[in-house]
Amino acid sequence: MAVDYAVIVLYLAGMLAMGWWGMRRAKSKSDFLVAGRRLGPAMYSGTMAAIVLGGASTIGGVGLGYQYGLSGAWMVFTIGLGLLALSIFFSARIARLRVYTVSEMLDLRYGGSAGIISGIVMWAYTLMLAVTSTIAYATIFDVLFGLDRTLSIVLGGVIVVAYSTLGGMWSITLTDMVQFVVKTIGVLLLLLPIAVIRAGGFAEMRAQLPDDYFAPLGIGGQTVFTYVLIYSFGMLIGQDIWQRVFTARGDKVARLGGTAAGTYCLVYALAGAVIGTAAKVLYPHLGSPDDAFATIVRDALPVGLRGLVLAAALSAVMSTSSGALIACATVANNDIWARVKHMAELRGRGHGRDEGQGQDQNGGQSQEHDEVRGNRAFILLMGVGVIAIAIALNDVVEALTLAYNVLVGGLLVPILGGLLWKRGTGAGALAAIAVGGLTVVGLMTALGVLANEPIYYGLLASLLTYVLVSLATKPTDAAVLAAWRERLAGAPEQGAPEPPPVGAAAGTSGDTGR
Repeated sequence: MAVDYAVIVLYLAGMLAMGWWGMRRAKSKSDFLVAGRRLGPAMYSGTMAAIVLGGASTIGGVGLGYQYGLSGAWMVFTIGLGLLALSIFFSARIARLRVYTVSEMLDLRYGGSAGIISGIVMWAYTLMLAVTSTIAYATIFDVLFGLDRTLSIVLGGVIVVAYSTLGGMWSITLTDMVQFVVKTIGVLLLLLPIAVIRAGGFAEMRAQLPDDYFAPLGIGGQTVFTYVLIYSFGMLIGQDIWQRVFTARGDKVARLGGTAAGTYCLVYALAGAVIGTAAKVLYPHLGSPDDAFATIVRDALPVGLRGLVLAAALSAVMSTSSGALIACATVANNDIWARVKHMAELRGRGHGRDEGQGQDQNGGQSQEHDEVRGNRAFILLMGVGVIAIAIALNDVVEALTLAYNVLVGGLLVPILGGLLWKRGTGAGALAAIAVGGLTVVGLMTALGVLANEPIYYGLLASLLTYVLVSLATKPTDAAVLAAWRERLAGAPEQGAPEPPPVGAAAGTSGDTGR
């Protein structure tokens, strides 16, 4: 295992080096949170694919293939379908808004009435997503080094927090590109063909396994429908996904790059299911389906390649973990803390104190530096919290299901309604968030976190509430809607400079060399 260990250690050292390099590029809030909104198609599609395909998609996807056969691809497949829908129908409009968070979008659309509540919901979702990704380090480092669970979580978490804190989205983008390449080579080009060959080919796999393993809906139609509601719709509204859309250089990059990433997800989904099916032939009596990935990597691959494929699994976990972490910190700082601080300042001015005017005479550079420093501090703070919660939490599936159910049940209708229905109002959005979220939580408490009914009834309650309250309340102010339409058309935020022009060379690499 010495060679495999060396591969993993070099990979982890490279991630930290990327973080240090990214720190040199993160000079402004835009650089730090959305990579300066300057990514070209190649880098954008690679990083988008990296963040949506995490440990659940890799280790969990192979496990579902082990348990259900080819239909185990549906979970990751619905993630790809959601990303395709986002990219084709919504990404161009989202990119033109030039905001930093989903809650800022809701503020623009509804006139500033839904931001802080939606921010709290989104923060809870991104926090739990980061926690569940961090827990996955325990499985991988146990296979690699036989480390204790707590030590594994701390080791993996510290590395991700370090490079994310150093350079923000630039560091995460650079590391995600490396992780995308490693994941592609390790899973698609190495593990997939070797697993099929070791299992005797597709003919032998069909001969050894029941017909249900090759049925398109062997996992169950209701399960597929639930995956669509949770994961496909979750892709449409998650802060971690939107924050990557904000990094695109323009409408075309967001649409075409996202479409390429979504198509890659569909291929990755099928690959994971095939690997899991092959593992079922080779190891029919594993204790847990989630052990299939580590077992087939350990036994089927030669020295060196084994380390590369395990690095691919580590890449999948780290890309999702870092993306969720910066999303969590961005929401905490910009949607919650900044709003609370602003309200406190307004109350202070109401008592006769008018502060802060004319303090910055240096073209805003000091303010930009402070914003970068503030966001960096929030990533560090959220990272420490994520590691602590991950150590204390055991059930990853329930935590992830809870996060997605609350997100989709509370925010899907107000977000899509704001994009598609001009009669939707701020009161309708707030009511839909509250009713949908409470319905989901209440039914999960009564029926169990893993039940299908909470998301069904939560979405229905949210939709009915949004429509009825919107129709019963005064339409959104015409000036707010006019400003919203201008932003959707690509008008810059008032007072915000346009990004500097990019050179012709950036069209292929996404790196402007600024």
